[in-house]
Amino acid sequence: MNIENKILENIQKSPCSFWAIERMKEFYMENNYIHLEEKDAWDIKEGGRYFVTRNHSSIVAFSIPKNSSEYKFNIVASHSDSPSFKIKANPEILSEGVYTKLNVENYGGMIMSTWFDRPLSVAGRVFIDDENGVMEKLVDVKKDLLVIPNLAIHLNRSVNDGVKYNTQKELLPLMAIGSEKKSLMEIIARENNINKDDILDFDLFLYPRERGSIWGEEREFISSPRLDDLEAAFISMEAFNDSTGNEGINIHVVFDNEEVGSGTRQGAASTLLVDVINRINICLNKSKEELYCAIDKSFMISADNAHGVHPNYTDVHDPVNRPVLNGGIVIKYNGNQKYCTDGYSGAVLKKLCKMAKVPYQVFVNRSDMQGGSTLGNIATGHLPVKAVDMGLAQLSMHSSYETAGTCDIEYMYKMLLEFYK
Repeated sequence: MNIENKILENIQKSPCSFWAIERMKEFYMENNYIHLEEKDAWDIKEGGRYFVTRNHSSIVAFSIPKNSSEYKFNIVASHSDSPSFKIKANPEILSEGVYTKLNVENYGGMIMSTWFDRPLSVAGRVFIDDENGVMEKLVDVKKDLLVIPNLAIHLNRSVNDGVKYNTQKELLPLMAIGSEKKSLMEIIARENNINKDDILDFDLFLYPRERGSIWGEEREFISSPRLDDLEAAFISMEAFNDSTGNEGINIHVVFDNEEVGSGTRQGAASTLLVDVINRINICLNKSKEELYCAIDKSFMISADNAHGVHPNYTDVHDPVNRPVLNGGIVIKYNGNQKYCTDGYSGAVLKKLCKMAKVPYQVFVNRSDMQGGSTLGNIATGHLPVKAVDMGLAQLSMHSSYETAGTCDIEYMYKMLLEFYK
């Protein structure tokens, strides 16, 4: 299977961050990595490959080479979450004595209009009352369960003039029809072989049911939900697993909660990556002084997708730095430090692209427009490694269905292989 189809398959199996990390966990288990638990003492040896998860929504995988030529860390970081709607407690709302809709709230900054009039479902995790305590179980209602219906143009003549949406009023998905209020937990329990009365709590999200697609006259486009940032997360997973380098310790880390600021125990602002590196250092019988030296020699690639020039809105982009789909790796710069790239780290990534024989391009915002940010500077605030922000050019970022270029997937894979090597 070629890599773009692998990426689509992995995204399809990852309707939310919990399932994305479950897919990565399965991948690493299939490839004979040792699963470590934070609550246990670690036994790490040269030549070993390991992974650890936190909150079932973040993961760190790492490989310890034999006879490494240098003690340092080669890190690629991305994130598992995407903008969505999170289901509130007591979610059912009965309307007109007939319709059952779900009470939801925004998670991250999505393009709300793209969630209307398309099949949706629910995935995440529930917590079950168990004789040994509280048990977590991943759940997914694998059918077209919900729709957020638009208001007809006859009742809103100004809809095409631009609309400010109210989540509490206009973005509540329709689930059922009938005079009795239907229960989401009953559906969750039935579809996942759980006793409804055992469900104590949940973390559940809406997700679009459309499958990803490779399209275009020459199959040059890829479209899917959650390309930002599962495209980068799964490409880096493949490159990390296929790497054979022995110049330092290779690390693949995927954080949760980037879309809401990363300020959680499993986000880039947490101690997750620092904790893993400290424990590696202890297990390898290295001193604190050796760790400080290793960190200074280390490098991190923060891999989160970038805005490609939109063919219908060419004026919103910088006049000279104009990345396009299939134009190569996008190196992201920002004068106000929304991205961690500086002259040195940008030069390193350009050198890697040259070594991998793949093209690269540059993204900066228009000087009169404020753009987004990502996890690079957040993570390096806790682990002061040299770092660069990069991604692949895409259109419709934060839409429920995003578009990127198929050639860029191979470019990123080759560049990351070079980095890990």
